[in-house]
Amino acid sequence: MRLSALALSFVLGASLPAVPSTRPAGSLAPIQQKLARDLGAGLSAPDQARLQRGMAQAAALWTAKDGSPATFEAFVKQHFARDAQALDALYHRLAFVLESLDGHLLELGRDLRWHTDLDLGPLLPADELLSGWNPGAHVNDDLFANKLAFVVLLNFRQSTLAERLKEGETWTRRDWAEARLVDRFTTRIPAEAAQAVSEAAGEADRYIASYNIWAHHLLDAKGQRPFPAGKRLLSHWNLRDELKSQYAQEGGLERQRMLAKVMERIVTQEIPASVIDNPRADWNPFTNQVAASAVKDHELPAVPGVLSAAPEGLRRYEILLKTFQAVRKLDRYTPHAPTHIARSFEEGRQLPEARVRKMLEDVVGSPLVKEVAALASQRLGRPLEPFDLWYSGFKPRPAHSEAELDALTRKRFPSAAAYKAEMPTMLRDLGFAPETADFLASKIEVDPARGSGHAMGAERRSDSAHLRTRVGQGGMDYKGFNIAVHEMGHNVEQVFSLNRMDHFFLKGVPNTAFTEAMAFVFQARDLELLGLPKAAASERAWGTLHDFWSTYEIAGVGLVDMQVWRWMYDHPQATPVQLKQAVLSIAKEVWNRYYAPVLGQKDSVLLAIYSHMIHSFLYLPDYAIGHMIAHQVEEHLEGKGNLGAEVERMTRLGRLTPDLWMQQATGRPVGPEAMLEATAKALKAVRTR
Repeated sequence: MRLSALALSFVLGASLPAVPSTRPAGSLAPIQQKLARDLGAGLSAPDQARLQRGMAQAAALWTAKDGSPATFEAFVKQHFARDAQALDALYHRLAFVLESLDGHLLELGRDLRWHTDLDLGPLLPADELLSGWNPGAHVNDDLFANKLAFVVLLNFRQSTLAERLKEGETWTRRDWAEARLVDRFTTRIPAEAAQAVSEAAGEADRYIASYNIWAHHLLDAKGQRPFPAGKRLLSHWNLRDELKSQYAQEGGLERQRMLAKVMERIVTQEIPASVIDNPRADWNPFTNQVAASAVKDHELPAVPGVLSAAPEGLRRYEILLKTFQAVRKLDRYTPHAPTHIARSFEEGRQLPEARVRKMLEDVVGSPLVKEVAALASQRLGRPLEPFDLWYSGFKPRPAHSEAELDALTRKRFPSAAAYKAEMPTMLRDLGFAPETADFLASKIEVDPARGSGHAMGAERRSDSAHLRTRVGQGGMDYKGFNIAVHEMGHNVEQVFSLNRMDHFFLKGVPNTAFTEAMAFVFQARDLELLGLPKAAASERAWGTLHDFWSTYEIAGVGLVDMQVWRWMYDHPQATPVQLKQAVLSIAKEVWNRYYAPVLGQKDSVLLAIYSHMIHSFLYLPDYAIGHMIAHQVEEHLEGKGNLGAEVERMTRLGRLTPDLWMQQATGRPVGPEAMLEATAKALKAVRTR
C-alpha cells in the first residue's frame, strides 16, 4: 500500500472548483470588465483571453476577507504575467518553492508519525498526539491568505476532468504540468477541516496497526494449538496470507477454517476484546471461549484465571464512522464534487464511479468465474468453501515450503538494513541497469514497520522514499519479504516519477491504482529475487488464472467498500450499531450475488474483513483496477523483454488521465478486457495439456 505525499491528499481532494461561503461586499464583475479594457489593451488575443479567464478563476474564490474590489484590482495589476517570458519565470519560481514546501511538510509529518509507524519499541502516550497532528493543515489557508493561491489562479488555466478527457491528448507536457499546479488551489479547505481528517486518519491507523492475533493461542475443539509459537498475525494482511500458505501444508484445511472463523468474528465484532494483540489469552474462535494461557512464548507474564470473553462490540465501526464524519467536513467546500465519493472517483482516480463499478462487475460477473472455480475445486479435490476466495493454488509453487522460505529470508534479511544493502542487487536482477539500480537504492530507505508495511514517497528530489515492512526478532520472514518487494515496486515508481520527471508538477501517476500495478509487477517476481527458478513459459497460463482469481476476490471487496460509503452518505446520522448492521448486510448482499454460487455458502461476511475499509477512505477499488493495469503492463513487458527500461519509461509519464497514460504506456486504455481475454486463453491452454 502506498502512502502518498502530504499523506491525505487523496482524501482532501484536488482539482475541484469551489465556491466560498462568504462573498465580497461588492461584485467583482465591474472591476474585471475595467481590467479587461485597461490591461488587455496592449495584450495579444490569447493573453487577453488568459487574463479574463484568470480573473474569473481568482474571483470565484475571493471573499470579503481577502479584500475589497479595489484590493482585487490592485492585485490583478501587480500579479498578472503579461507575456510568455513573465509566465515562464513565474512557473519555474513556483515549482522551486512548492517542491521545497511539499517536501519539508511531508518530512515533518513522517517524523511526527515515526514511532507509530515503525516498530521501534513501546509507544508513549504522546505518540498518539504527535501522529494525529498535521503540520500542513494550515498551509492551504495560509497560501490563500497571503494570496499566492490567487497568483496561480490568475495566471494558469483551471480545467475540468471532462476537458482533460476531451483535449488532453493534444496538450503539451507543460500544459499538463500547469493543470496540476492549478489543481492544488481550486478548493479552499479550512485548516480545522483538514486537521479533523488528519486526526481521524491517525486514530484509524493506530487501531489497525495494533490489530494482531497471536496464532499459537488459537485453540481447536480438542484444545490443540494448530499454529507454531511466536506467530503474530496482523488483520487482515497476515491472516489472509497465512490462510493462503496453508494450501500447501498437511492439515492446512482445518487451520484455514479456523482463520476464516477468526476473520468472521472480527467483521461481526464478536471477537473478544481481550484476545486482540494479547499473547496471554487462549481463544477458541469456534466457541468464542477465552482463558488465560498456560503457554509462554513471549515476554509477558502469565495471567492466572479466566480472561473476559466480552466482545469488541462496535470499535471497528466507530472508527469507520469517525473517518466518514471527518471527510464530510470537506463537502461544503467542494460543491462541484460535494461528497468524498465524488472527490475520490472524479478527482482522485479521474475515473467516473459508474465506470469503475462496471469494471469491477465485469470481472465478478464474468462467466469465466465458474469455469475457473470448477478448476480450483478439481485441483483441491473438494467443493470450494468461502475462504477459497483466497485460493492460491493456480500460482506455480516453489519447491520450498513456507518454513524453508522463512528460513531463507530470515538468514538473508536479519534486519531492515540488510534488505537495504541487498536492494541494488535485487534491482539488477529485475533488469535495471547497474547505474540505475544503484541510483534507485540510494533514494530508498528501509524501515521496520509496526503495521503490515507501506511505501512513503518523497516530495523533494533531495529526500528519499521510505520502504516499511515487518521485520521480526529473528529476521524478515517470507511474508514480510513478499510485502517488502511489493512496497519496493511502489518506491521505484515514486523515485522515477519524482526524481526523473521533466516537470515537478507532473510527479506521480494518474491514481493509486497505477502505483499498485507497479507494486504487483515487482511482487510477482519475489521468488526470483530469492534466487529460485523463474516460472517456465508453460506455467504462465496458471499465472494468468491466479491473477484473474485475485482480481475476482478484490473486486468484490471494492464493491462492498463503494456501497458502504454510499450507505453512509445516505444515512449521515447513523450510529455505529446501524453502520455495523449495514456493512454486514452489504457484505452478504455482494457475496450472495457473486460469490455464493461458486463458493458454496450464503451470507458470508468475509468481503468486509479488509482493514483498508476502516482506515483508507474508499481506497479498496484501486486494488482491482491495479490488477487490471498490472496485467496490461505485464503483457506489454513480455513483448518488450526489458523490465527496467520500460518501468522507467512508464513511470516518467506523470499524472496524466488514466486512459492517456495507459495508451502511451501500453497502447490500450484501462479496463478488464485484456485480463478477461487472457483468462479465456489460459483456461483453454490448461485444459489441452
